[in-house]
Amino acid sequence: MSSLGKYIVLEGGDGTGKSTQIKEMQSRLNGLGIKSIAIHEPDGFSGDESLGIPAVMADTELTKIIKNDMINRDSWSNVLLFTAARRMNWLQAMKPALDSGVWVLAARSWISTIAYQGYGEGVEPELIRHRTIEDVCQRYTEPDLALILTMDDEVSRQHRIDERGQLANADTFESKPAQFQHAVLDGYLAVAEQYNLQTIDASQPLASVTEQIWEAIKPLTQTTSSSDS
Repeated sequence: MSSLGKYIVLEGGDGTGKSTQIKEMQSRLNGLGIKSIAIHEPDGFSGDESLGIPAVMADTELTKIIKNDMINRDSWSNVLLFTAARRMNWLQAMKPALDSGVWVLAARSWISTIAYQGYGEGVEPELIRHRTIEDVCQRYTEPDLALILTMDDEVSRQHRIDERGQLANADTFESKPAQFQHAVLDGYLAVAEQYNLQTIDASQPLASVTEQIWEAIKPLTQTTSSSDS
């Protein structure tokens, strides 16, 4: 019987390099013979036939709504939309992967909603936590490892976002003013302190950030090796 997969979360504001780092970590795990999937919340999952994990397509449509700043809605509606996307990703892709021994590398999680909708939009963080546990599950809120990438230089952060190119629709949260972005950063730092999570300065050279993330993940790979032997 195979051991359970590890659930790794990489958090941080827009432009901190989460997707780039997730791709690199997946490559390194693959080099160790550890199978993994990458989830980029709130997006769906394209599926992996080789691992027997199906696609989660409904989230793609939800993401269009979430990221479209032309759709007027309140902050609690955002919480509900993100939570719905999480529920589908968890039940249809993440949990099946973990149960079969496949690692899940997630760029963002419910922590993002604490930072953006909690500290950025004024929703009580405990309401978000309870709603996530109720609608998804407690295991989802307790990854094997969660790291938070931080960047307090707004000019550099915006430059990274601009390098991605023009979006079809302005992103609801990326396009918010600096005051909102600073509130989000404060939220991430508060969560890191509350849950004793490691923060990594994403303004460092890319290679340095990568190595710090890998150093945090490596002990889990050794645990996996020991349990499988």
